[in-house]
Amino acid sequence: MVSNRCKMAVKEELKKLGIHFIVMSLGEVEIMEKLSLEERRLLNKGLLVSGLELMDDKRAVLIEKIKSIIIEMVHHSDEIIKVNFSNYLSEKLNLNYTYLANLFSEVQGTTIEQFIISNKIERIKELIIYDELNITEIADKMNYSSVAHLSGQFKKVTGLSPSHFKKLKEKRRHPIEEIGKPNFIQIES
Repeated sequence: MVSNRCKMAVKEELKKLGIHFIVMSLGEVEIMEKLSLEERRLLNKGLLVSGLELMDDKRAVLIEKIKSIIIEMVHHSDEIIKVNFSNYLSEKLNLNYTYLANLFSEVQGTTIEQFIISNKIERIKELIIYDELNITEIADKMNYSSVAHLSGQFKKVTGLSPSHFKKLKEKRRHPIEEIGKPNFIQIES
């Protein structure tokens, strides 16, 4: 639940059912009262209509938290990303990174690193399309060691150089919700 659309859908369902809540962030809602089984069923049914679901599985909740933190950092932060993601995730979730990485790979079928790369490439596409920063500034903003590193990773994922992509504009962009799905990442053998 990172996007405003998701947050709005959840708020609407909670209001519709008369459920009082306090906080919404990182895929979590703090409910003020204990929900009955019928309220949980109705809430889940309403969320499914919006393409969302109620999660009780602690592992699934943790995976969503990992995704939310990455998406927030890559897509919704205007700060220059100058942080080691493994340390950042460990600190944010107060869990060992190896545990997080193993769980993520097991459940998602891809690594945290690949998920981060996929999100960074989508953000780079967005920045290229906005045409406000040059490729050197984008490389710096996205914490690449060089333009060559950014370009190489961009080409490996998209099959295009950043300059060729710029010519194609939005034809190659993917919605945030589709990033990290098994058939999205191009892997060379």
